[in-house]
Amino acid sequence: MTSPRVLVDGLVVGESTRWHDGRLWLSNWGGREILAVDLSGDRKVMASAPVDVAFSIDWLPGGALLVTSGPEGRLLRREPDGSLVDHADLTRVGFDGLNEIVVDGRGNVYVNGGNDFDPPEGVIPGGIALVTPDGAVRQVADRIAFPNGMAVTPDNATLIVAESHARRLTAYDIADDGELSNRRTWADLGDDPPDGICVDAEGAVWYADVPHQRCVRVREGGQVLQTVDVDRGCFACALGGPDGSTLFIAAAQWRGPERFFDRPYTGQVLAADAPAPGAGWP
Repeated sequence: MTSPRVLVDGLVVGESTRWHDGRLWLSNWGGREILAVDLSGDRKVMASAPVDVAFSIDWLPGGALLVTSGPEGRLLRREPDGSLVDHADLTRVGFDGLNEIVVDGRGNVYVNGGNDFDPPEGVIPGGIALVTPDGAVRQVADRIAFPNGMAVTPDNATLIVAESHARRLTAYDIADDGELSNRRTWADLGDDPPDGICVDAEGAVWYADVPHQRCVRVREGGQVLQTVDVDRGCFACALGGPDGSTLFIAAAQWRGPERFFDRPYTGQVLAADAPAPGAGWP
């Protein structure tokens, strides 16, 4: 792999990277912006978010943009006029805030939440909610230790979620109705707390690692295939570009939750060549 190059500088904290419609989209936490970036580094504000953190993005099969409004526990949909409206009521699942989102190839929307940096002893508050194409909402997974990035394999058969506090990638089988079952450890990551993730065409997963300032590519079972080291924490990663084989990394200096948005802003988008193109969702 090539060394990563800086594509964009001066962000607050980039998150929820997605390759969509020929550009890299991402959330600029602290800036309340949803950005699209082309391969020359030119960026455009595509939508405004209602909160500083956390807000994550994905798209319905028909092209509508979905946005999680984390502290409010809302799942929003962008209308053609640019306004954001409620897409589904997730308050009934009872998560203390929302975090990441992924829409699979059937149009099922998975949203995780319940993130707590310091939960009470013995309490694992994280879980996953499902919004089906007909609008039904239900919780489909629980006891996830700080859920972060999620990805769905190209066959729509497996959902993988990053459990940051458990330092592992956890997998579920996906039924035809979107239900999750057969929870298992997909990869034990040792000391690495995974954040954003993406799947490639060889069945490997890339995960972003904030404290160790790197992105890592692993096989199922945990074998490390590649590592990309940078000079600041890695919050999210996505595969994209013309042939799908560019790894995009959202990185920023981690100063702790109390100083998350302090100046100077250190958020960047980095790009590096990857050994295999992206696959699955997002």
